[in-house]
Amino acid sequence: MARRNYIFDTIRSVYALYGFRQIETPAVEYLSTLMGKYGEEGDKLLFKILNSGDFKAGVTPEDYATQGPGKLAARFCEKGLRYDLTVPFARFVVQHRDELQLPFKRFQIQPVWRADRPQKGRYREFYQCDADVVGSNSLLNEVELVQIMDEVFARLGIRVSIKINNRKILSGMAELIGAADKIVEITVAIDKLDKIGLDNVNAELRSAGLTDEQVERLQPIIALEGTNADKLARMHEVLQATESGVKGCEEVAFVLQSLVDAEGHSLLRNEVEFDSTLARGLNYYTGCIFEVKALDVQIGSITGGGRYDNLTGIFGMEGLSGVGISFGADRIYDVLNQLDLYPDTTTTSTRLLFINFGATEAAHCLRLANQVRSAGIPTEVFPDSAKIKKQMSYANANAIPFVALVGENEMQQGVVSLKNMTTGEQQNLTIDEVIAAVRA
Repeated sequence: MARRNYIFDTIRSVYALYGFRQIETPAVEYLSTLMGKYGEEGDKLLFKILNSGDFKAGVTPEDYATQGPGKLAARFCEKGLRYDLTVPFARFVVQHRDELQLPFKRFQIQPVWRADRPQKGRYREFYQCDADVVGSNSLLNEVELVQIMDEVFARLGIRVSIKINNRKILSGMAELIGAADKIVEITVAIDKLDKIGLDNVNAELRSAGLTDEQVERLQPIIALEGTNADKLARMHEVLQATESGVKGCEEVAFVLQSLVDAEGHSLLRNEVEFDSTLARGLNYYTGCIFEVKALDVQIGSITGGGRYDNLTGIFGMEGLSGVGISFGADRIYDVLNQLDLYPDTTTTSTRLLFINFGATEAAHCLRLANQVRSAGIPTEVFPDSAKIKKQMSYANANAIPFVALVGENEMQQGVVSLKNMTTGEQQNLTIDEVIAAVRA
């Protein structure tokens, strides 16, 4: 938890730096809120909750024989665990529409659940750390979100690549090859390029109904190379006959140009890459999309997000645009563990331990400990008058940097024998001097 809170606190502080305010939503939502928002695969991964009481009431043996698991689940369950934080946030915005000042910038750090097969980097329960802006169409929001991602990973010490694409570019690609009706199948397939390779992506495209000619026309678009400017120029040239494709290229270009200074130097500490194969699986994205990959660890994306133009429309509030990102705290936790990037102080809370020599000394140390705590220094008094070796071992095991020894002589002299557990140095000090030494 200390390491997890280090991640949460880092993300929380950066969100606050950019003016985001924190909210929470319930773990349980109506399935009518969740279903149909994440695509067919997402619907399968929703954890459903059986209705209270006799959830099988009204279901006949014939129903069991003729209805599939999906239909039966719909009758047995009206609630489920949230799959992400974005759809519940959209529901929250609609519910509180009259109370919110737009644009509304919120962040949310809570667990989500997916009925997935657990493996490295994939969990049934995991934390997301979301930030969203609703009520503004400005691409400056996308620019700020890229800056937030860069700042968080710079503070954590993780080298990353921030990938950017645009759903309008993907729509333009599908339109260009005469397969606009296959946009979902195309995006799902090419999004797997780095996982299954080009040959398997092409096979998946053909199995989705694309002709060999259509697959062939996609190849130069999928395999773009060069600088961001080179790739965007090539994409703009290829998609110039499609209105959505041109618009998508212009939006990506604006974001990338906003992230460099007047001399053309990047304003970020991590690289930003235009990736034409980035699709992200969720169907509600409509504009810029983002994904972050760690450069020094083999793991899936550790942050993702994008623009959604009408997510609240599914709850009866049309035309409210939003854009957001989500940090995968559990994957970030794994990356920090593998690279051993946690600061030494992360898991250390107590700064000073008073050794217990007996009832009289312990009573005296309790009063001294209160003085130290009043100065804002986390302090413990060992509860038992155990052997000194055991108490010192406790300090070492918990990485407590200072130990205070106050026996009969120290009590008479009004001093504390303070031992620095790192250097081994020990000296007699007044309690005020102890506070100054430990604080330093």
